[in-house]
Amino acid sequence: MQAVGLAAAAATAGAVLVIAPASAAGGVGAAFSKGSDWGSGWEGKYTISNNSGSSLPTWTVEFDLPAGHSIASLWDGSYTASGQHVTVKNTWNGNLGTGGSTSFGFNVKYSGSYVAPANCKINGGSCDPGGGGPTTTPTTTTSSPTTTTSTSNPPTTTTSNPPLPGGRGAPYLYMGWGNPPNPQTVMNATGIKWFTLAFVLASNGCNPAWDGSRPLQGGPDANAIAQIKAAGGQIVPSFGGWSGNKLGPNCSTPELLAGAYQKVIDAYGLKAIDIDIENTDEFENATVQDRVLNALKIVKAKNPGIQTILTFGTTTSGPNSWGNRLIDQSKALNAGVDVYTIMPFDFGGGADMYGNTIKAANGLRDKLKSTFGWDDATAYGHLGISGMNGLSDQQELTSLDAWTKITNWSKTNKTARLAFWSANRDRPCPGGGVAENCSGIAQNDWDFTRITAGF
Repeated sequence: MQAVGLAAAAATAGAVLVIAPASAAGGVGAAFSKGSDWGSGWEGKYTISNNSGSSLPTWTVEFDLPAGHSIASLWDGSYTASGQHVTVKNTWNGNLGTGGSTSFGFNVKYSGSYVAPANCKINGGSCDPGGGGPTTTPTTTTSSPTTTTSTSNPPTTTTSNPPLPGGRGAPYLYMGWGNPPNPQTVMNATGIKWFTLAFVLASNGCNPAWDGSRPLQGGPDANAIAQIKAAGGQIVPSFGGWSGNKLGPNCSTPELLAGAYQKVIDAYGLKAIDIDIENTDEFENATVQDRVLNALKIVKAKNPGIQTILTFGTTTSGPNSWGNRLIDQSKALNAGVDVYTIMPFDFGGGADMYGNTIKAANGLRDKLKSTFGWDDATAYGHLGISGMNGLSDQQELTSLDAWTKITNWSKTNKTARLAFWSANRDRPCPGGGVAENCSGIAQNDWDFTRITAGF
């Protein structure tokens, strides 16, 4: 993300569903894992796997939390709680083919000492894959016609373009620059749930660190993530940016680069990652482009359901030759990228930033259609916009009115992502020029974030 003097920035009558036991091999399970713990809360995840030999059209996971523990938020599922007993049902991620897996995550508030959940059941049976957890299997009966459920040809599970739970608007937040705001202050004032946290760079070779210097745990970035999660939010880390020492050039193979991405995924229990690929060292480098794409392919294979995002610059009419190459290669290498996000600023946009942003986005839409054979709606479902609030480095003005129209256009066309650079700058300083801690225009604190929260 270029910016501001920054080292930049998812009937047939008589056919019914019955519950049948799983195969003798068991095969349906739910495994718990614990993520971050910030003293007053922790993050957990259940990974559901189906190795039963037949399709799993739906799932329900139940577990008990210890006294003093309660769910604060949950994503990739819907839940009810009765006392300490929690019941979670699938949402978009219900249909699992044989060999498939998916997951849901949650934040827990607690007092006292951490105790893991107990008494796990999936579809009424043990969560142990060998414990005979039942699968839902279609069976035809000859009963008299009654209210029926069609069971023919259940849809195939796909990891392409999973939705970001809790809202898809995710402004950038940068803890190393621009008088970083308290994220809970911004969340409470605007209703925003997601932030794109910048930037993960390389430290001592192929090791990920915030700005290449701050550790994944124990620093201001980890503290901000804990605050966001405690308030029911989530983050997307952004790898790269315009400047600094990046992982793409420093990790010599796709496997090593994927390993660096994985360290960050594991550190925070992530649902999405953003690769902000810029400048001559990554974006305008065919070798590094291919390395990034092959690394994302590995990440997708190891983290079912994770959303992968590429963010890159654009012209006013759509991707340039390097952007077109990146898209073509993502298909050629079968990288499985979920969202292609353009940055429509610092592109000579002139006075009409709304018009030129939409023109650039539709240029990306047309490229996605021609490369992948998608229709308009599918292309928009894989497309994102990441703008710059207020004045850009080139003095282009994206006003509150323009950003409202961009947001409404994105909602109408059901695009996959909306971001801007940055929450740090979402404060007023009319006549202040291009600054790292304000927009350069007259506004209230967090106006752009408040608009984005409606996406």
